Amino acid sequence: EYLKKNIKNNSTKVIHKSDLNKIIKNNKTDISILAIAGFNSLEILPSLFNHTKFLGIVNKECIVSAGHLFKKLNKNNYTKVCPLDSEHYSLNNLLPQEYADIKKIYLTASGGPFLNKKFSEIKNISLIKAVNHPKWKMGYKNSIDSATLMNKCLELIEAHYLFKIPYNKLDIVIHPESLIHSIIEYKNYTSNLNYFYHDMFIPLFNFLNFATNINNFPKINNKFLFNNFNSLNFYKPNIKNYPILNIFNSLDKKLPINLIKLNCANEFAVNLYIKKKINFGDIHKIISKSIALDLKTNTNNINEIIRFQKKYYDLLHTYFNK
Repeated sequence: EYLKKNIKNNSTKVIHKSDLNKIIKNNKTDISILAIAGFNSLEILPSLFNHTKFLGIVNKECIVSAGHLFKKLNKNNYTKVCPLDSEHYSLNNLLPQEYADIKKIYLTASGGPFLNKKFSEIKNISLIKAVNHPKWKMGYKNSIDSATLMNKCLELIEAHYLFKIPYNKLDIVIHPESLIHSIIEYKNYTSNLNYFYHDMFIPLFNFLNFATNINNFPKINNKFLFNNFNSLNFYKPNIKNYPILNIFNSLDKKLPINLIKLNCANEFAVNLYIKKKINFGDIHKIISKSIALDLKTNTNNINEIIRFQKKYYDLLHTYFNK
């Protein structure tokens, strides 16, 4: 209601979530962008398939929880899914048609605001420092996920689902400059890298160019200039400083229920930290205890997954008394 009163632009429509699915189903579109934060975006996703020609997805959580159902949801193959996260947009440009010669695929991570800190130094770090990302301007949830490296774990799941890449061929590399977004290492000892300035405007306008078949390249201030080239650095992430990596590596990722639980548990823990109910150092502990809870659902049905996520989230509130 506040937005409706304060947005004067007649071309902008403000719609309540309860009406959104109905409007999507009754109006076929050429282009849609799903940028709702968190796993609640899953409630909108089924309506978008087969009702929009080009679907740009910024949201990680919907792919993590339902990526295994994308082919089923897009039953008529009507919708072209275009990932807009920088890493997956980058991979989309790099990947060959055949994967047989690929040895490894790396998604880069900036390392977040605590790259050179030991985990013991940041256990009680303030929220304002945790969301102070060195390169990207993001909301609280994504910034905290970057600080814990959970965002990169979720992005590996995304890459697996979107591009059918086996998990054993996916890995993370720390790249503080955030100019290289993905790397493909081949068995013949060569590698391909994709770089662009760390600005989401680049994936977005390229997606719109692709969807509209109009090659319009606006000038941007933020771009990577070779005459200013200094150095590019790459590091293997230190598991001691990113304990969430241990949780992710030990998870049976072949079971969709585990990925759904990881997704929800992380969002639950991050929200507790944002509300200052736990410390930064407690996030991975909450996640570990949460995914250990033995809960099942029918992961072949999108509506069952949506119901399970809400039930699981409510259960975590009770379980942790938060």
